[in-house]
Amino acid sequence: MMRKNDNYLPVPGEEKNLDVNFVNTNARSSESVPMKSLYADDGSPLCPRLGPYFSDGHRRVDYVLAYHIQKPSSIRRQSSRFGENNFIRRLRRSLSMRSSRAPLQPKEDPEIAAQEQRADYHEDDKRFRREEFEENLLEMGLELEKDEGSKIPGIGFLKIHAPWNVLCREAEFMKLKMPTKKVYDVKQGSNVVEKIRLFIHKVTAPLHPKVDANRPQSVKSLSHAFSREKQHLFDLSDRDKFFDSKTRSSIVYEVLKRTRCTRAKYSMGITSLLANGVYSAAYPLHDGDIEGANAEPNDRKLLYEEWASYSVFYKYQPIGLIRKYFGEKVGLYFAWLGVYTQMLIPAAIVGVIVFLYGCATVDDNIPSMEICDPRNNITMCPLCDRACSYWKLVTACGTARASHLFDNPATVFFSIFMALWAVLFMEHWKRRQMRLNYVWDLTGFGEEEEDHNRAEYEFRVMQKTMRQENSTPKSEKVKLTCTDRLPAYLTTVVMMGFMITVTFAIVFGVILYRISIKAALHMSTYPAARSNIRATVKTTAAIINLIIIIILDEIYASIARWLTTLEVPKTDKSFEERLIFKTFILKFVNAFTPIVYLAFFRGRLVGRPGNYLYVVGSYRMEECAHAGCLMELCIQLCITMLGKQLIQNNLFEIGIPKLKKLLRRRKSELDSKQEEELNKTLQRHEKDHILGPFVGLSPEYMEMIIQFGMVTLFVASFPLAPLFALLNNIIEIRLDAKKFVMELRRPIAAKAKDIGIWYNLLRGLSKVAVIVNAFVISFTSDFIPRLVYQYMYSHDGTMHGFVNHTLSYFNVSDFQPGTDPLQPMHLGYKVQICRYKDYREPPWSSTPYDLSKEFWAILAARLAFVIVFQNVVMLMSDFVDWLIPDIPKDISLQMHKEKILMVELFMKEEQGKRLAARDNQNQDNCTSPSSANQSLPQPRSRPVSHANCS
Repeated sequence: MMRKNDNYLPVPGEEKNLDVNFVNTNARSSESVPMKSLYADDGSPLCPRLGPYFSDGHRRVDYVLAYHIQKPSSIRRQSSRFGENNFIRRLRRSLSMRSSRAPLQPKEDPEIAAQEQRADYHEDDKRFRREEFEENLLEMGLELEKDEGSKIPGIGFLKIHAPWNVLCREAEFMKLKMPTKKVYDVKQGSNVVEKIRLFIHKVTAPLHPKVDANRPQSVKSLSHAFSREKQHLFDLSDRDKFFDSKTRSSIVYEVLKRTRCTRAKYSMGITSLLANGVYSAAYPLHDGDIEGANAEPNDRKLLYEEWASYSVFYKYQPIGLIRKYFGEKVGLYFAWLGVYTQMLIPAAIVGVIVFLYGCATVDDNIPSMEICDPRNNITMCPLCDRACSYWKLVTACGTARASHLFDNPATVFFSIFMALWAVLFMEHWKRRQMRLNYVWDLTGFGEEEEDHNRAEYEFRVMQKTMRQENSTPKSEKVKLTCTDRLPAYLTTVVMMGFMITVTFAIVFGVILYRISIKAALHMSTYPAARSNIRATVKTTAAIINLIIIIILDEIYASIARWLTTLEVPKTDKSFEERLIFKTFILKFVNAFTPIVYLAFFRGRLVGRPGNYLYVVGSYRMEECAHAGCLMELCIQLCITMLGKQLIQNNLFEIGIPKLKKLLRRRKSELDSKQEEELNKTLQRHEKDHILGPFVGLSPEYMEMIIQFGMVTLFVASFPLAPLFALLNNIIEIRLDAKKFVMELRRPIAAKAKDIGIWYNLLRGLSKVAVIVNAFVISFTSDFIPRLVYQYMYSHDGTMHGFVNHTLSYFNVSDFQPGTDPLQPMHLGYKVQICRYKDYREPPWSSTPYDLSKEFWAILAARLAFVIVFQNVVMLMSDFVDWLIPDIPKDISLQMHKEKILMVELFMKEEQGKRLAARDNQNQDNCTSPSSANQSLPQPRSRPVSHANCS
């Protein structure tokens, strides 16, 4: 083990022109490492293993810190002429990942977490800070090795290895659960359940990845918090494999966070040093290469073959191996994504059936047949002032037929089905989560978990302490109060309100665009422009909304993170939850405001002919088509959902990295063979430094939460949404897998027993979805007016005459001056009476144009439907929630069995200790008499018996 006065061992440089410094931890010492220790007998440099090891090829690199180094100017000029160095610089720049597409998660990667308070420090000051920090790491028992002769110019690396005694000490301190020697049989349930499970497993065998960690285990090791006093309970036959690479890196990261740098009182660990630029990056290493003939078998390569390949899209994910390599938090995300995608299959099938039902019954739909029948000869009032003229209802035939595909009786059934589906999904995930907690030994995790303070919080506390040095007693602990954060809270409220107002204003701007472009197209002299005005306006407006949503998503992510930073949360968990909440609010409002307008406001704030509602002067509010706004809502949902998935997921995550790679190859002075040869000579820590930093799981979760809202909130208007979500997620799983395995540095393994605040957001969305779908069915679609007409006003109990019933009469002489059509003879005859969709009294009535009694009857029916639908579905959902237990019965029994076995194990241990103590005492009694007789007189009344000592 290296101590404070020991030497660092730098990796020998590959080229003579690269400086190789043998750096001593004590600058005043003149000792150096003997050259023969780094070179062979013939003088050639020793070639260390290219894997994650020290230069001796035995000690594993558990963590790497990178920092900027300044070389002499002559060497910098000399090294700048090498084409491969230029290539490496461009390679690193081109492979850097986007980090602005969503809010960052500071707990996941200290390099990302630290960027919020970066400052420029003098290079000497940074070097002194590094030296002090590294001395403190040595005192903590870690072993260090420097590499300042790497092929990445201007970057030095500090490789960190945790020896066995440090791993044991920290594992005990962190209360890490480790498998003991004790194993027991795992029973999945009753005999019938077990047979069904085995049958299903055999049937689905081709769908399971060829990974041992993913296979069901018949036996399980009993796990217990690691203790150095109870090492005999654990299987320590192979110490190198007892703590896997994920656990080793997380242990070292805890040491780094806890180690203080006293030159700056507020620096608590690696996060603050990264923030100040003392170190430029910090990351654990990947296990090895995934491509190439010489790539040794490792978990990363296995993940690439069985998970991160599009050719295995139909297989289950190797969740056990994902957890083993990336940690519980990443494993839970992919497990949740897998359950969500799996549950989308029945929803997609039912949605397609509902859509096909609409296609099959469109020719039998009486209202659309009446609209398409030219014999009705219904003349409609103009859709805009002056520029628009009278039009025939038969021209809306296509829209009416298309609306029936999504507005039919099956839609109500599908809305109820999706509400219950959301509850079943949440229950299924809770049970799956509990099963994973049991398998991964997380059942007791989180009860005594403590979180470190963030570096910025410590800095602010230090500033407050210095200000209050004289006024505050030394015994009183200084902390940030609500009063200290009040300006930040006010800024957050004002900025959030302002951003939401901006979103509303942009949506209103798109409304004005639709109104003005419709009038412009009506005035156009080109027949092609006038042929399909409605479709043109709908589609272009939806595309504009999509582009605005994508742009504002990026802006809102940065604003949410800035606001959260202003609030100075105390811990990483608090920072993450506040950031997620702000980002969700802004992105949810951004994505759903245009949809909410189309669903609930468009066509209801219009007025009537002769008394229309105007905004911004002469802009008349737009009306719905005769078949309702449901078709336009469907178009907006379809374009927004597909556009976000296609552009944000595929273009941003696939296209941009490939474009950067193409540009890098065009600019590079090396061909593909030279590039491949150079990549082979890089050490593992150099290859990982080129990869992009891990920015957390928030972007991935946020993307799926917004999609879940699209699937559930307005599913009554778009039954194909689950199908599109399913197809996207099948690609998304493999895309994320490829990104985690190939393009990102390995994240710090973080433990978690659930998905945190995301579950609460999902549950809230599923509750809101019931209310939203109730209003969509009753107010946006024509389902309720059709029911009311059929059972109250129809003469024969059919839908014949429904279209005429929904149209009111208007006398064209009642137009306001300047609003009548410029071309009143557009249809070839003079129009006296035109029709418009509303329930109002005719002009010859005693109360012309007042709302009719049919309007109030339908309104009462709409409100009654909302109340009944909401309560019935909520009651059914709660019943399903109550019916399905959160913890599977077999898991509950196994957890109880584990507790009993653990008690038995400790009872046996205590019994063994007592027997051992008794044997030692007897042995002492057997050997003590001879010596005792020489020194002490034996009492006569109690002679020592030797009969039992033979």
